[in-house]
Amino acid sequence: MKDLNWYQIKNIEAVDSPALAIYPDRVRSNINELLSSIDDVSRLRPHIKTHKSTEVCRMMLEAGIRKFKCATIAEAEVLANEGAPDVLLAYQPVGPKGQRLLQLIQKFPHTQFACLIDNLKTATALAALFESAKATLNVFVDLNVGMNRTGVSPTEAFGLIKAVSDLKGINIIGLHAYDGHIRDTNMAVRTAKCDEAFAPVLLLQREASTYSQRELILVAGGTPTFSVHRIRKDRECSPGTFTYWDKGYSDILQEQKYQFAALVITRVVSLPKPGVICVDLGHKAIASENPIDKRVSFLNAGSLTPVGHSEEHMVFQVNDNHKYRVGDVLYGVPFHICPTVALYQNPAVVNGGVVSEYWNTQSRSRAITI
Repeated sequence: MKDLNWYQIKNIEAVDSPALAIYPDRVRSNINELLSSIDDVSRLRPHIKTHKSTEVCRMMLEAGIRKFKCATIAEAEVLANEGAPDVLLAYQPVGPKGQRLLQLIQKFPHTQFACLIDNLKTATALAALFESAKATLNVFVDLNVGMNRTGVSPTEAFGLIKAVSDLKGINIIGLHAYDGHIRDTNMAVRTAKCDEAFAPVLLLQREASTYSQRELILVAGGTPTFSVHRIRKDRECSPGTFTYWDKGYSDILQEQKYQFAALVITRVVSLPKPGVICVDLGHKAIASENPIDKRVSFLNAGSLTPVGHSEEHMVFQVNDNHKYRVGDVLYGVPFHICPTVALYQNPAVVNGGVVSEYWNTQSRSRAITI
């Protein structure tokens, strides 16, 4: 039987708000759920952008995961510090990031690093930088499969691959295709859209592998299409939100059975007028890129209708006969956990219902030592 009060913190009076609370037992359960959902752990390349945490990286390494994805140089450094063998910077280094990546690779020779490219200008600049350092940079060609955020069209990518193959200082080892725009609740619809988007990618992979005379790695998808890509044995999969989970993905990805493992803690700070309460969960404490009614839901509150949100406050309409009092604690599930985590330098860690320590969200910083 499920413990409906699993989230309650016994020493909550010692926890200032707003706060982010992490439940490590649930994080471990989510990692185990991920491992049980795929045929081979070597096909997993989880993204760490959700948790940004040394401790969670360590948990995944202890579970046998050896390949990772990240979005920033700082996240890559956290992984390398923990001894991750294989790290893909799922970002194209432009400007000073190229030099920082070179320094990272030089500092951590026991980690195999790679990054993304999607144009010849960037590839040429990176090749020149690494050739001058007598080094070779591994790269994945980033493909645009409909997200329209980064990447080159799969139908145009072969020309880029041929041009980059002539450069010294750079080595194409794979293809990267993120289809985060495909997030239909209906699994059959999501699968059909995913397969359609990846048909030209598979053609490119065969053509490029024949040209280079070696099999190119294919890194595919994120959390929404993980359920599709995990059964295709020709690719690596890169979910990330599974570690902490959130309300947004819980609502649409109902086949994925992860648990909420990170909550926001907030308190009622004012009762400004009848039928209205205010809590200390402002823009600085919860991801606010979604509409106001899709930012947080509470595990221990009834129907709360958000009517205002500012830097330090969130205001809700409630029934006139409500029983909320100043000081009441609410436990909230973020709609989008990834940018919410980035708002907290030191999340509270809940073990056995007690906050016993605080972690350091180290890669929340843009730079650590490099």
